[in-house]
Amino acid sequence: MSIEAIRNLFKIPDLKKKILFTLGLIAVYRVGAFIPTPGIDGAKLAQFFDNIARTQGGTLFGLMNMFSGGAMRRLTIFALGIMPYISASIILQLLTTVVPALERLARQGDEGRKAITQYTRYGTIGLSIVQSFFIALWLENPARFQGLQIVQYPGWGFRILTVITLTTGTALIMWLGEQIQEKGIGNGISLIITAGIISRLPSAVFQLVSLMTPGASGEAQIDPFKVILLLFMFVAVIVAVVVITQGQRKIPVQYAKRVVGRRIYGGQSTYIPLRVNQGGVIPIIFAQSLLMFPATIAGIVPNRAIQGVASALMMGRPLYYVIYSLLILFFCYFYAAISFNPIDMANNMKRFGGFVPGIRPGKQTAEYLDFIMTRITLPGAIFLTVIATLPSVVSSQLGIPYLVASFFGGTGLLIVVGVMLDTMRQIESHMLMRHYEGFMKKGRVKGRLS
Repeated sequence: MSIEAIRNLFKIPDLKKKILFTLGLIAVYRVGAFIPTPGIDGAKLAQFFDNIARTQGGTLFGLMNMFSGGAMRRLTIFALGIMPYISASIILQLLTTVVPALERLARQGDEGRKAITQYTRYGTIGLSIVQSFFIALWLENPARFQGLQIVQYPGWGFRILTVITLTTGTALIMWLGEQIQEKGIGNGISLIITAGIISRLPSAVFQLVSLMTPGASGEAQIDPFKVILLLFMFVAVIVAVVVITQGQRKIPVQYAKRVVGRRIYGGQSTYIPLRVNQGGVIPIIFAQSLLMFPATIAGIVPNRAIQGVASALMMGRPLYYVIYSLLILFFCYFYAAISFNPIDMANNMKRFGGFVPGIRPGKQTAEYLDFIMTRITLPGAIFLTVIATLPSVVSSQLGIPYLVASFFGGTGLLIVVGVMLDTMRQIESHMLMRHYEGFMKKGRVKGRLS
């Protein structure tokens, strides 16, 4: 990337307007992440989150805190973040594969996508109401917060106000994301999630510097050699994430020539890009949500059996790593199965005269595509498993806070790298279209969808 390429960003009026518009809406989002919800003692709630983060890396609320950029830790108006929208999108995507009406709707082009988007909005509001109500109930009981009085005036007034506040905040975030998608540089929802994750970086750096500073005993809590090791590890992990995110198997496709009247159609060669990491971060999100669910329920329901299950599945325990890894492997194959339909792809290729060289069109092509996808999903699933468990391993083995270790893998790093690649690709396409040099002098930036 050259300095001249960065300067060229602001030489294109349309692109400059999109970038400034996007940055402005992200600034609005970050301001909202500091406006507190009425009736909450934010300092005590932050103290509680810090305590559970040190002991077990958080519960399901800790995952929501990461996606909201720390807003859940203070319970601001954006405390729910965009998690309800993500959940609604995943639910609609799963239902599209099993509900015929939604499947037909998804095949109707732009009109069908608009209808599904509207259903996703309704689902987001519904999930926000349910989640915010249970959060209000969770906040009212001091026993769930190590005796800390989080809510000053509990009751139905507080519950209704919390539901309205948090639901409205999520709706506003959803609107900001759609505006960035339409009028900004794109990737609206993804950029908002990325902004929230990156906003936690200064706190992580401050904690790391504090550990390097000598204390009362005259010795630092962490060896400088470990810091150097962490820096090398950080670079290596980012390189590995970029490689796997970009990795794809290209299946060659040849289209036969067809003569229609006086014109000849087809006769061209192309390829089908099958991604190594087909599911992205979704398998990790599914696995984390299921694995953290017992710990979250244990904090709400004082049941001895649930407490025992939550203790066995606590981060750092051997059973936690075993089940977590198996869940990620399962959801990688599960998501690949529902998002990639080899039969439909083979039928579409056959309909337009396309075929894979050496493979018969139709059933054999579908079996071939399914075989290839099954084979390449395994290394992607293993990589996701390693990346997902790396933060907790780094935290426990090197003795550093989980907030610092979370930047060495996991959901956050995968999202940041993937979204940045997509954003750079979109910006570069604007620059190349207007005959400006892109970010790379040789080649081009490839996003996840290239």
